[in-house]
Amino acid sequence: MNNITILVMAAGMGSRYGGLKQLDAVGPSGETIIDYSVYDAIQAGFNKVVFIIRKDFESQFKSQITDKYAGQIQVEFAFQELNALPDGFLCPEGREKPWGTGHAILAAETLIREPFVVINGDDYYGRESFNVVSNYYNNGADNFSMVVFQLDKTLSVFGSVTRGLCTVMDGALETVVETENLQQTKDGVSSNRDIQLYGSEPVSMNMWGFTPIIFDYLNEMIIEFLEREGHKMKSEFLIPSVINNLIQSGRESVHVLRSSASWFGVTYKDDKPYVMGEIQRLINLGVYPKTLF
Repeated sequence: MNNITILVMAAGMGSRYGGLKQLDAVGPSGETIIDYSVYDAIQAGFNKVVFIIRKDFESQFKSQITDKYAGQIQVEFAFQELNALPDGFLCPEGREKPWGTGHAILAAETLIREPFVVINGDDYYGRESFNVVSNYYNNGADNFSMVVFQLDKTLSVFGSVTRGLCTVMDGALETVVETENLQQTKDGVSSNRDIQLYGSEPVSMNMWGFTPIIFDYLNEMIIEFLEREGHKMKSEFLIPSVINNLIQSGRESVHVLRSSASWFGVTYKDDKPYVMGEIQRLINLGVYPKTLF
């Protein structure tokens, strides 16, 4: 088994949710969604977890989340800070919004020297998802990858969501387009784009497999982004845009991995009872013990 790391993006406040949803308990013994992801990652052979968080809730995060992982998996922290920008660039006065997922991943550059998998801290991906990507890299793969999910299985009944809508050809990712205002309708799925969606389309839930060369690309492309959009208060340096650029320029290919695991998440507070019910169902089926750690 080779070294492989899980990188958990947990720096966001969760504006639509209304609080630190990454710390919200959904399991019967106080477990968070992050706890289930880390547990699944350990079972799939991951031996290190790096958390991207904000410095101001490090102590709370450690006491509520990571202290219980001692002896189970190596834990590291990276901090996404607004002022952590390349030389020559300054954060606009008054900006509060984080710089996006590309900037978040770049914060972990000094901590990772092996293949790694990026996930959101507030999404449940399922054991099989971790297994397929772990197997991919342990079988010698050295390119990028992504686990895709089916669009209609990633929606919330309580409001619209944003997903990376994908096109796939011969097992490789062709495009991924961040698509907003996705919501189930009687005719399919509506969005902010003038396209027909049926719900069967593949989407990215930010479960990416990378090798460390991604940091070279991010360092190069964040400068281009800041030159173009760094003055804006809400601009974001997003991983789908980075990946699209690398694919279209022919510099990288992204292998698409598919998982039949059920995704669920807590975009809105009203999602929580459903998530808790799903976790309990999985415990009843024997997938998880009642107490994880």
